[in-house]
Amino acid sequence: MARIAFIGLGTMGAPMAGHLAKAGHELTVYNRSIGKAKSWAEAYGGAVAISPAKAAEDADIVISCVGTDDDLAQVALGREGAFRSMQPGGLFIDHTTVSARIARQLFVEGESRGIHSVDAPVTGGHSGAQDGKLAIMCGGSEPAVAAAKIVMQAYATRIVHVGGAGAGQTAKMVNQICIAGVIQGLSEALRFAQAAELDLDAVFEAISGGAAQSWQMDRYWGTMARDEFDFGFAVDWMRKDLGLALDEARANGATLPVTAIIDQFYADVQAMGGHRQDTSALVRRLTRA
Repeated sequence: MARIAFIGLGTMGAPMAGHLAKAGHELTVYNRSIGKAKSWAEAYGGAVAISPAKAAEDADIVISCVGTDDDLAQVALGREGAFRSMQPGGLFIDHTTVSARIARQLFVEGESRGIHSVDAPVTGGHSGAQDGKLAIMCGGSEPAVAAAKIVMQAYATRIVHVGGAGAGQTAKMVNQICIAGVIQGLSEALRFAQAAELDLDAVFEAISGGAAQSWQMDRYWGTMARDEFDFGFAVDWMRKDLGLALDEARANGATLPVTAIIDQFYADVQAMGGHRQDTSALVRRLTRA
């Protein structure tokens, strides 16, 4: 069992850390809101630290799951960041969805200190985190990813090493590009079926067993039809992720015309007040017949 510092106890981080505690690992947790950290410790045990550096002092492994590039830079490289107190040979695993640039920066900074770094963004949503059934795409060295897998298996059912530093984040961008396109298609199909006055349950039964089937369809067809949008990944976070993908595309020369359009469609949803609604709220742009 490892001594683990877990930084970031939000919607995803709290259940992930919980699975580690249930697996028998010794945890010290840090969260920007100390109240969340204390509540987590009351539920699962473990210690609460006042800073990322304090959490990492005696840890073999430090895991972060925060919000943005700036958040990650602060908890890893800031004045009270984890890298300040991690010992050579330590392992830093980041589950935040951020840019490939900062993932590569952490890798280089880690190497200079003898710290192994793995960028390991996740997919599967809050339900996947709660159920311990996340999928994780990893960037980093083979030995570092192999060591990370040992602990990540507590909350993941699929862990894939996709390449060197930053590759995990780039693979997550691929994931979000795919999701955005599927949800836009699903939104248009649903509104088309409504305009044709079809029985939506019957349509779902007919098409969900064939080539049109998708995880998004299975999860959201019914709730989208009822204009219910409080079941998953928020529009604000999708816009952040699509922005990362579009930035990376400008750097690597890829062309993402549909993704760019859907990103602006999500901006429309934000303007309609849908910031915290889940990504299926994209259908709100299309007038119901």
